[in-house]
Amino acid sequence: MRDRKFKPKPGQIDYSDARWAPVINCVVKYGDKILIVKRSSELRFYPGLWNGLGGFLDDDRGLEEKVREELQEEIGIGSDDIVSIKSGEIFDADDPEFGKTWIIHPILVEVRTDKVVLDWEAEEYRWIKPEELADFKIADSFKKVVKNFFDL
Repeated sequence: MRDRKFKPKPGQIDYSDARWAPVINCVVKYGDKILIVKRSSELRFYPGLWNGLGGFLDDDRGLEEKVREELQEEIGIGSDDIVSIKSGEIFDADDPEFGKTWIIHPILVEVRTDKVVLDWEAEEYRWIKPEELADFKIADSFKKVVKNFFDL
């Protein structure tokens, strides 16, 4: 397994080894389905687990701008295909395995396309109904993110 080392750009904070880390975790919705991605084995955190799209809040850009960037980079969906972006209730998720507490900003992004082009961070993707989450090995915090927006 090759771990890609994060190299911060000017103005970015490197939260890789920080105890507390603010992140977004996006539920991407198209019609009555949501997108889950299987995290690459090259990732340091949660390789091989299914999750939503995520990213560190590691610079001074606004939440919506960060969401748009993650969708473009990770699944190839641009701003023209985003219908709406909604925030959920922020929560902390403690993970002793990594010695980290995630400060998770749940986001629901409704899109007008189901065409996805994955980058290196994910190995595969599926569009599923929210109630089908139980059929996949999902990151625990993503279940809580989804519950922000759907009755499960």
